[in-house]
Amino acid sequence: PGPDAETEAQEALILAEPGQVVAFAAGTFAFQSGLSLTVDRVTIRGAGAGKTVLDFTQQDAGSEGLLVTSHGVLVEGLEIRGTPGDGIKIRDAEGITLRGVHATWPGEPKAENGAYGIYPVGCQDVLIEDCYARGASDAGIYVGQSKRVVVRRCRAEQNVAGIEIENSRQVDVYANVATGNTGGVLVFDLPDLPVKGGGHVRVFDNQIEDNDTPNFAPEGNIVATVPQGTGLMIMANREVEVFRNTIGGHRSANVMVISYLATGRPVKDADYDPYPAGVHLHDNTYGPGGDRPAGMLGALAFFMGGKLPDLAAVRG
Repeated sequence: PGPDAETEAQEALILAEPGQVVAFAAGTFAFQSGLSLTVDRVTIRGAGAGKTVLDFTQQDAGSEGLLVTSHGVLVEGLEIRGTPGDGIKIRDAEGITLRGVHATWPGEPKAENGAYGIYPVGCQDVLIEDCYARGASDAGIYVGQSKRVVVRRCRAEQNVAGIEIENSRQVDVYANVATGNTGGVLVFDLPDLPVKGGGHVRVFDNQIEDNDTPNFAPEGNIVATVPQGTGLMIMANREVEVFRNTIGGHRSANVMVISYLATGRPVKDADYDPYPAGVHLHDNTYGPGGDRPAGMLGALAFFMGGKLPDLAAVRG
């Protein structure tokens, strides 16, 4: 850390050659601009997420804290803090590993926080393990329009969505903890995106508990429709298997399987199917839930005696 660290860090990422390591010492590095990496097979390594902090709370240039657009990249052992946009974004890349990366926003959760903490989009062959996300105004750990992805042993708390898998295929989400979010785990397929047809997702051996934070997403975002107190929501996705999870402590519903039409938004995309199919839930353990449903679920619960069951299916 020091007054020249920002210039030195970006210079190191530009000049790095495939196979090299860009290492950050322990300490807090203050950045006013986002960092970017375009070189293949580079490792970005900190001294540990609790030791190396890349602080972007004063950032006024760039849309992300760290943007990676190259293949075969490993990022490990550091914290990205307080970005006005996304924490770490990986775009159109293959063979990516994020290990021991924290993406956080200090203070109480608020709409002004960046949208995504850890954010691979348009990627293939991604491993996200032992990571942590807190305070994202959309999703703490978000996998979008990607395939062959593993999210394991991560923790997401006090985000709108803890872990979100969107328009992605062949994804395993296991051994994670999602707690204190608005919604714990979301598996979505949305219209009007270049890649549609999400599916073949497995969610297993996770702790999805006490996700009851009021929704603080900016108005108009799709996750702004997620009811406070949602454990797991599957929307318009196909071939989803959910098993051996512990799910409980959600005022609205422990599990919801819904169509996109339930959001109240029109579907103009002729190639989009708004209905989920092939969803298999088995061998899960359910705790309390559905006793104080929020939003659209309140009316549904009224006709069911005031409480929703552990699994609520909403056609829309």
